[in-house]
Amino acid sequence: MKNNHPMHFTEETAKHLSEFLAVEKDEAGKNIPEPTKPIPVVFPAPSVPMHTDDECHVQCESRTDVGCVRKINQDAVIVDPPLFGVADGMGGHQGGEVASGECRDGLITFLRNREVDAQMLETAVKVVNRRIHIRAGEDASLSGMGTTLTCAWFDQKQIYIAHVGDSRCYLYRDGHLEQITDDHSMVMEMVRAGVLTPEQAAVHPMRNVITRAVGSDRSVQVDILTRERKAGDLWLFCSDGLHGQVEEQEIVEYLHLPIAQAADALLKAAMDAGAPDNVSLVLVLDKGDEA
Repeated sequence: MKNNHPMHFTEETAKHLSEFLAVEKDEAGKNIPEPTKPIPVVFPAPSVPMHTDDECHVQCESRTDVGCVRKINQDAVIVDPPLFGVADGMGGHQGGEVASGECRDGLITFLRNREVDAQMLETAVKVVNRRIHIRAGEDASLSGMGTTLTCAWFDQKQIYIAHVGDSRCYLYRDGHLEQITDDHSMVMEMVRAGVLTPEQAAVHPMRNVITRAVGSDRSVQVDILTRERKAGDLWLFCSDGLHGQVEEQEIVEYLHLPIAQAADALLKAAMDAGAPDNVSLVLVLDKGDEA
């Protein structure tokens, strides 16, 4: 069972962010971050990760490929222990690549060295959303850009997941694969409403239309989910370039392999299926308290 946690900023959070954030109310009445003064809308490239996979008691493998059709890879993989995930950009010739890259770099820069916390994760996504939106408004060539985001921040006992769009997070536990996130897409909204079947949605001409994206609007609604860590869990974060081409039953077959081989096999399966879109995935094996 997934847990949804609507977040509200506390005085402590506001204090942590006071160097570059002010708080205002959006139309829904929730607090959202706002720059207090002109700030660079391009995040600096993150430096070397502060933590290693071993320190976080995980093993990680990531893969990304432009695919068989596209000329530009607009995906970005997020690997900065204890933060992992994917972003799938959209918007014009360069906009998607810029949006996903800004999302990745912004989250890493914002969250590095902070205490792992669900509220802080949501705050970070909202800050990144605002900065991407500002940049798109200042550069006509980037107008309308945005990106999906599915990422997880690992604490010692729990995992906090932030999700916007139709990239996905899966959990492979005890031989069973579970989709943790719900797609924010037009066709999946219709599936949940009983208008379409999953089989119809998979081939629907509007299947790539998403209903939420980071950076497309001034504010963004973020799904925040919490799961308990368990040794042996294998987490998969992927863009629709993978899950849209490779059936879950086939994905499970590859997850039995050692993690590096599994990552290679998943990418190859998407490529063998024609890979009409960019393909990105991050696999994270939870080693628990192992050395």
